[in-house]
Amino acid sequence: MRYLCIITGFNTLEMNQVLFLKEMKRHAVSLVIWMTVITILISVTMSVYQPFMENQSKVLGMLSLIPKGALQFKGISNISDLSSPLGFYAINNVIYMMVLGSIFAIVTSSGILLKEEYNKTAEYLLTRPVTRGEVFLTKLAVMSLNVLLINVVTSLAGFISLEIVKKTGFSIGSFLILSLYTFLLNYFFGAAGLLLSTVVRRPKPITTSSIGLVLIFYFIYTVSKITESVSKLGYLSPFRYVDLNVVNAGYKADPLNIAFFLVLSSLMVGASYRIYLRKDIYT
Repeated sequence: MRYLCIITGFNTLEMNQVLFLKEMKRHAVSLVIWMTVITILISVTMSVYQPFMENQSKVLGMLSLIPKGALQFKGISNISDLSSPLGFYAINNVIYMMVLGSIFAIVTSSGILLKEEYNKTAEYLLTRPVTRGEVFLTKLAVMSLNVLLINVVTSLAGFISLEIVKKTGFSIGSFLILSLYTFLLNYFFGAAGLLLSTVVRRPKPITTSSIGLVLIFYFIYTVSKITESVSKLGYLSPFRYVDLNVVNAGYKADPLNIAFFLVLSSLMVGASYRIYLRKDIYT
């Protein structure tokens, strides 16, 4: 390999760096747009907290008239949680950071490998002095960094919003645990997107089906909370393994839930890697 790099004038490590930077630039605009949209949604929603607290009795009275199922669909299990700044944040976090963040992760990961095939650039890429394994690991690093960045930025926006609107203190530890759950959930769907892209036979975008997968899992989770008879169905959804009960004094990271995300994400990434090494690449 060393002699091959000297003859061709390329260094394998440099090729990985070049590919990494190229992919980061390619995804930069999308990343900034998603971060901006989610940050704005969080900021606007949290700005409502102070007016909500000023009219708390009236708002809670109106919410009590809404069917419990409708409230649970929005992520509100206990309307009293809205009185806490962190509880208010967590309820809205379900839609903005968990659902939208997961959609970003799976859309990014499902296209990062597959687009080389349907854009007819796979042949050029794989003729460079870089192995399939290096291509996969480099693109995995790009996906991972994108998911990490969007979580860091949006969590920071959430923390700043909480600091601005809070009238009472909130647990920073609980906030960090919720942020960790959000990251693990997003990365789970990122890993799922990689796996989907490697098992697809025809080289075509799978954005719609990827988004649909996130929404289906969220729907299953929501239905399981609304309908007692199908509550166990919720265990099929990764959203079930995110603990949102941040107002609980004993709130902490559940080792089994953390293990669920780490193990399944690792298995999906590992399976994607093995499949990609053996896959017939359309050129």
